[in-house]
Amino acid sequence: MALISKAKFTFTRFSYHSGDWDTDQRMPSNILNSLLEYTTIPIDQKEKVIALSSPDIFQYPFAYMSGHKLVQFDELERNNFKKYVQNGGFVFVDDCNHDIDGLFAKSFEAQMVSLFGNDALKKIPNNHEIYRSFFNFPKGPPNTSFELNGWGDDLIHDYLKAVTINGRIAVLYSNKDYGCEWDYDFRNKRFLSEDNTKFGVNIVIYAMSS
Repeated sequence: MALISKAKFTFTRFSYHSGDWDTDQRMPSNILNSLLEYTTIPIDQKEKVIALSSPDIFQYPFAYMSGHKLVQFDELERNNFKKYVQNGGFVFVDDCNHDIDGLFAKSFEAQMVSLFGNDALKKIPNNHEIYRSFFNFPKGPPNTSFELNGWGDDLIHDYLKAVTINGRIAVLYSNKDYGCEWDYDFRNKRFLSEDNTKFGVNIVIYAMSS
């Protein structure tokens, strides 16, 4: 099943039956505002939530998934997730615990091993195309305030991981908690010395052009 390309970019979030998928609820509108501010990409102005078990996911080439708790796909969710990325879909997955030993990290990574094999989820180099797809991040993934303040596993994660299919990132996986970092009203960006959502723009641009 090939994915259907939409004329407008839609920020799609996957809901799943286990865990807590409805985190960082202001983040999507913030990223959409950044796309509007920095790019000419036509966008749908509201986030769309679709159950991973639904066939409707194949209408949207970009999806976001997050949580703090257990990730345990049922059979239909497993089949849809695998089919989605194998047919050109892109999933950005963000661990809200920013903890490599946390429940979300361990259970999500176990799902990826089950679906794609032991070596499928790998660190991507910090000179990867995604770090220069729009804005330039020469040092790789930008840090989050949660890492710098010692939350989670008290580590600065200087890498992201990915499942790569046919030379393109199909599943981008972060332990950096970008979702919570970007979870604020977009009108408050004016108080920041640097707009921290710029890397979110890179992710979308890469997903839509690769």
